[in-house]
Amino acid sequence: MHPLLLLVIVPVLVVAHAIQRRRYRSLKHIRGPSVPSWAFGHEFAFTRQQETGDFDFACLKEYGSTWRVGGPFGGDQIMTADPKALQHILHKSGYNYPKRRDTTKMLELFSGGPGIVSVVGEIHQRQRKIMNPAFSATQLRTFLPMFEEIGQKLCEKWNKEVIETTTKIVHVNKWLARTTLDIIGQAAFDYDYSALDETDNALSKSYNTLFVDSAMYPTKPKLFFRILWNYLPDWVLDILVLIPTRELQRIRRTSRLFKEVSGKLLQEKGSEVQEKAEEGHKDVLSILVKANAAEEPRGRLSDEEMKAQMQTLTTAGHETTASTVSWMLLELARHPEYQARLRAEVRTRREVMRARGDIRFNVEDLDSLTLLNNAIKETLRYHPIVFFLNRYALKDDVIPLQEPIVSTTGEVIDAIPVKAGQWIKLSLCAYNRLPSVWGADPNVWNPDRFFHIDPIQQTKVGVYSNLATFSGGVRSCIGWRFSLIEMQALASELLERFEFKLPTDETHDIQRIPAGGLMVPMVRGKWDLGPVIPLSVAAIP
Repeated sequence: MHPLLLLVIVPVLVVAHAIQRRRYRSLKHIRGPSVPSWAFGHEFAFTRQQETGDFDFACLKEYGSTWRVGGPFGGDQIMTADPKALQHILHKSGYNYPKRRDTTKMLELFSGGPGIVSVVGEIHQRQRKIMNPAFSATQLRTFLPMFEEIGQKLCEKWNKEVIETTTKIVHVNKWLARTTLDIIGQAAFDYDYSALDETDNALSKSYNTLFVDSAMYPTKPKLFFRILWNYLPDWVLDILVLIPTRELQRIRRTSRLFKEVSGKLLQEKGSEVQEKAEEGHKDVLSILVKANAAEEPRGRLSDEEMKAQMQTLTTAGHETTASTVSWMLLELARHPEYQARLRAEVRTRREVMRARGDIRFNVEDLDSLTLLNNAIKETLRYHPIVFFLNRYALKDDVIPLQEPIVSTTGEVIDAIPVKAGQWIKLSLCAYNRLPSVWGADPNVWNPDRFFHIDPIQQTKVGVYSNLATFSGGVRSCIGWRFSLIEMQALASELLERFEFKLPTDETHDIQRIPAGGLMVPMVRGKWDLGPVIPLSVAAIP
């Protein structure tokens, strides 16, 4: 153990234990699984799930939509998938339930600085205000032709370099990650990463394994190190994160790669970006520059914040979208009948588009593709890339429950009082499997369920189709509409031109592996391949 860590560990443990005793004393009446460790509670077990969500789904079945789990140093946490509880925490009291300090610090490292995903309170409000115009519905419509153009480029690559005239096994998520990196580069910064052209693109390759290398299955010492971050003064934490662990070095290496790109971009295009912003240019960076200039000086983004937003958009905006489309293609390979229906829908709409004299779909065309949109919704529900959130109560509060639970003494509980500092886990994957919200078959991938769901009858939780996958409230994903249009455009291009089947020559059992707060795909027994979804892909005449 590093000497600096030894200097702080004993007093931190004493203080942490005292905090836990005061904080969690009122939760023992809430049912939950037995705690495996005083030091870790369920934190270590949570990171070691063989399939992401298995822990949550078992607790949901046993205890209802809210349960108690062990926290570090003998404390307890609330874990909930309850619609009203999520609505209260995310929407009604968003800034009163900030992210845990270890989560915030790790996100800051991934962002390369104080980006919108890591800052809190008034700083988050200021950043979000400046960034909102870049993600308005009107602005995002202008990106669609570029989405389609790069999607067509991917199809051409597959035809020439991958598929040729025969069916081949394709790691679809790796190709889609290159595609979405090119998209985010052009949309966000008017920059061409050329990831589709350069198969050894250093930044694309680094991002592809980032979360697996830095967050998958941490050892107990490394997890314990992370837990301590919640109890340390900021100045000590700022020093400790410089310790050269393999994971932290991996994150910093990717950050350095990105800063080489962003620093060069800002240096070479600084005046050009300013001119483009004044001319109403449509990439996100130009819009941010323009919005920033319109603000009072104290309300503007600093250079450090601007760079952090660029890295945040790249980190959060390409791999997650690529993974969701890849999971959808996997499910369509498992459900060939639905894939055939969906392809027919796209081709029918393409004929309507050509009849009116257009060469590309518009946003209305994509929104009219009901089967495609239902498949996207169902994939976001069934395979949420972000499957849980860590929060804590900033002040004493009462969390309401839509689905009452039964206490250890048989009492029915419809609200949970919490003290300031109480840790809470929001199980997004368990909410996405609630029968009361999604119907009697929530553990089945079934896009047709959305023909029967009335969102008006649901408690409002998520920003898109009431799914929890993009979170909700003041800290919901700012780029969810960007991601949705991107997924619509890419999926419609791919499904019209290619057929996707499960590989038949060898077993490819895809696991949903937890890597920090993200869910990544791995082939069981072949983790050396990294995060991959192999599919049999054939060109359609």
